[in-house]
This record gives sequence, structure tokens and C-alpha cells, in this order.
Amino acid sequence: MKKFIAFFLIIIAMFSLLIGCESLEILEPEQTLENDYGNLVIHFLDVGQADSILIQLPNGTVSLIDGGNREDSQQVIEYIKSLNINKIDYLIATHPHEDHIGGLPEVVKTFDIGNVYMPNKTASTKIFESLITEIKNKGLKVIEGKAGIDIISEQELKFTILAPNSSEYSETNDYSIVTKLEYKGTSFLFAGDAEKPSEYEMLEKGYDLAADVLKVGHHGGRTSTSEEFLNKVNPQYAVISVEKGNSYGHPHKETMDRLINKSVEILRTDEMGTIVIVSDGININIKGITSQNITKTDSNENIQKYIGNKNTKVYHSEDCNSLPNKENQIEFKSIYEAENAGYKPHSSCIGK
Repeated sequence: MKKFIAFFLIIIAMFSLLIGCESLEILEPEQTLENDYGNLVIHFLDVGQADSILIQLPNGTVSLIDGGNREDSQQVIEYIKSLNINKIDYLIATHPHEDHIGGLPEVVKTFDIGNVYMPNKTASTKIFESLITEIKNKGLKVIEGKAGIDIISEQELKFTILAPNSSEYSETNDYSIVTKLEYKGTSFLFAGDAEKPSEYEMLEKGYDLAADVLKVGHHGGRTSTSEEFLNKVNPQYAVISVEKGNSYGHPHKETMDRLINKSVEILRTDEMGTIVIVSDGININIKGITSQNITKTDSNENIQKYIGNKNTKVYHSEDCNSLPNKENQIEFKSIYEAENAGYKPHSSCIGK
């Protein structure tokens, strides 16, 4: 009988251990820079007032969407090398503006390149000519990036181009290649610099725009991320690639207001640096907001918060040693929200 009880207790202990292990399947922060086969890892590089997104796909391939400005080329290259990547399987130049293609000529020279996608839009600039020259020097052919093209179409992994949908636009931004990436139960929409005309076309076409994460179009400019478009995407997170104190005033208040009104969690490279998002197809984990990862199921508990002092109109980080008394506190979800309410940063814990 005693042997039976002992055996029974061992079984219970083993069962409890297994359950405990399952509850710890969230990735640790240091794992976000490695792409274990089966995980999707997306790096929104901090390239200032520019765009560059590196994607390590769960099937072992790699995509690069844009390459920042010309002066960002070495930063982009070194970042890619630091991940032991030597081939870009899918290179996407969303549109021929320098802040998106500036770093790509050196990227093409440095790495083995698979398919290259570009919209049917040229530019009479040296950087565009340089990119075309490097592509030709590698013996590569450009695939026209337009709506309806499947970059990857597998059972649990789809990478699709949703825009552009027309051959002519008045603004170069609307030629932007817009892509949607779906991995099992998670999805991501990368909007380039697409503005309202392109957004409305995607809406009219009836595309499935729903995504957990939206890379906000045109660095958060007011002419992108229209309310109708945002309602269809209905993201949980919005990533804005932008430079602190940029001369364009990005992200614009109108766009930020639309995101805040929909309770979208805003992730900005000017506040967080490079943002790394990892998906196992079920959970979305984010590196850069706090020292902990953030999952879709508990993001409201772990997200970085800011505490304002109602009396002094100063806001603090939530771990500041100079927080006001509870009765004088007001909570903000972002720096933008605090400053939009008329609060100034605490000189010690926030600074500017």
C-alpha cells in the first residue's frame, strides 16, 4: 500500500511539473535575437526617420523590407550580420524614396539575394540608380510588386502583397508595396508609406486587412492610417518607425489620436529603439517596452506605464523613486498621451 501511495505521489509530481513547463513557454528576452526554427521574428530597426524591417520567417528564410537612409546602410548590414544571416531570400523595396531604399544598394552588394520586389515606379535619383545597378550586377531580376502576388503561400505561413492596386498615382507614397504576413493564428500588416488613396483601394477590394500588428504607414503621418482603414485592420499593436524631434512632426497628432481612440498599443522606435516581435503562431512577444516580454493575453498588465502628478503636471516612469502620493496620481499609457494632456517629463526618470 505504501509503495502504491509513493508511486501515486510521484505521478502527481510529474504531472504538475509538466503543467508548470507548459505555462513557461513564453520566450525569454535574449531569445528574441535568435530565430529558432518554427518562430517568426520581426525586427523593426531603429533607423531614425526611415524604415527598415528584417523578418526571420519560421521556415528558415529571411525577408528585408526597406533599408533605411543611405547613411543607415552599415548599421543595417551589421545588424543582419549579428544574427548570422548571409542571405536575404525576399528583398522588398516598398517605393523609391531615399529613406526606404537608401541602404539597399550596400545590402545587395553584401548579401546573397533571392527575389527582389519593387513597385512599377522609378525615380531620377542617384540612390535609385545605384540600387538598380547593384541589382543588375548581381544578375537579379526585379519582380513587380503589386496586389495579388503571393511571396509565400504555405499551409500555416502566408506572405502576400495587398498594394499597390493601380498603375498610376499622384503621390509616390501610394506606390508603396503593402504586405500582410500570417503565421498560424497571428498576423502582421506592413504599410510602407501608403496613404489614403491606396488604403481606400484595399478597402474597396475587400481584402482581409485584419492584423494583430500594424506597421503604421508613412511614419505616422496624418495622410495615412485613415479611420476606415484602421477599423478594418483593428490591430492590437501599432509600430511607428520615426526619429525623435524630426522636422516633419511625425507622428502627427491626428494619427496618434485615431490609434489612442481605438486603444491600440503604440510602439515607437524613437522611444524604444529597435523593436523585436516574436510569434510562435499563437503568442506575440515584444522586446523593448519593459524588461519583461509582453504577450497578447497579458499585455495590459505588463505594458510600460507613466504616472503623472496632478499637482505639478509632471509625469514619471512607473518605477521612479519620486512618484506622487496615490491620490495625486494619474496613469498614462504612453509618453505621447502624457504630453498631449499637458504634462512634462520628470528630469530624473524620463528626461528629454
